[in-house]
Amino acid sequence: MTTKNKIVLATLAAILIVSTAVFASMQASKDEAYGQQVPNLYPSRERTISVTGTATTSVLPDLVTVQFGVDTESKTAQEAISSNAQIMDTVVSAVQNLGITKEEISTAGFSVYPIYNDTIPDPRTGIHKNVLAGYRASNTLYVKTTKLSLAGNIIDTAANAGANRVDNVSFSLSPEKEQSIQDDLLSKAVLNAKSRAEKALDPLSQKMIGVKMVNLSEFNMPPPPTYYSAGASLMEKSTPVFTSNQEVTTTVNVIFLIGDQ
Repeated sequence: MTTKNKIVLATLAAILIVSTAVFASMQASKDEAYGQQVPNLYPSRERTISVTGTATTSVLPDLVTVQFGVDTESKTAQEAISSNAQIMDTVVSAVQNLGITKEEISTAGFSVYPIYNDTIPDPRTGIHKNVLAGYRASNTLYVKTTKLSLAGNIIDTAANAGANRVDNVSFSLSPEKEQSIQDDLLSKAVLNAKSRAEKALDPLSQKMIGVKMVNLSEFNMPPPPTYYSAGASLMEKSTPVFTSNQEVTTTVNVIFLIGDQ
């Protein structure tokens, strides 16, 4: 065999080896992909129990929100706005004199809209016509403070200074207190779930051997009690405002792994 023939044979052998390796690699990838698509025909045989735990506590709110406003009317929008601003400045200054800071006062809403009067219908057509009577400016503020004892004084002071709307007074939890209560209730709810699972498994001669999953629920607190006031003009003596404890509840769902005792 000549040297040239030997070279040709060697080249063909190398090509054959490389082709075989490539084909084997492609087949392996195909088998792997197929294996990933095939559903698991053998579901897990682990045994579990799903239990919901609950924890409840009674909480005294530490935050009060007082919402009040000033409504003014005038022939023009600018006059209504200007009059409203003057009265509201007086109201804010009076409330601040109680010890309320600027950071505790926020604007809840401001609007200006036209006021129309309905005319007598035309005798011939029976059609009513709306006649522009003026404009109304409405400015609403709310005071959010931890000084719960000032709630009644804030209402009286704002009304005496010119506020002609007191919308509501509501009590709630400050973010710090809410987070603290939530953390405490979560751990108690988990312990409650564990206790319930143990009681359910004992007659079945089973025991917990691990935890598969824990689902935490949202913090559940009923709407804060709200004091709705009558019109500010009706207030002739000090306004009493009371609060009371609120029931706060949280739940968790725990899936325990179980085995024979």
